[in-house]
Amino acid sequence: MLRLQLSNSLKVAKRTYADNAASTIASGLKLHFALPHETLYKGSPVTQVNLPAQSGKLGVLANHVPTVEQLTPGVVEVLEDGKTSKKFFISGGFATMQPDSLLCVTAVEAFPLDSFSPENITQLLNKAKEKVSSQDEKVSAVAKLQINVLEDLQNALK
Repeated sequence: MLRLQLSNSLKVAKRTYADNAASTIASGLKLHFALPHETLYKGSPVTQVNLPAQSGKLGVLANHVPTVEQLTPGVVEVLEDGKTSKKFFISGGFATMQPDSLLCVTAVEAFPLDSFSPENITQLLNKAKEKVSSQDEKVSAVAKLQINVLEDLQNALK
């Protein structure tokens, strides 16, 4: 009898596709893109979102398999209507895809890609490379982090 009660109260999670695939595709992908100080998209309908995930580049459409992904420094590209694209550089974060085609992207910071100057990135990268060989371990560690992020940003601007 205990076994029966235990099995009745035990919940098992399994990975599945969204239940109502046809209605989900018809309603499209909804994006919630939040930063600590502002919300860029709040359940907004979009066509596709491309993410720089820890597991590799990830394109998300409506009815995507539910998942949680850690994001790395890189570009989040939001295709709003299939033609209009907005690109944001993020330093990292998380993305969660819900079964109802709601994609939640959370990042500490995100900046429009067109707000960066390639010349300034090159100057900052050169300064960080000078500091990487510092005898001060803290200065060297910070410089290595700066180099990683600046190189990712520089590649995104190409």
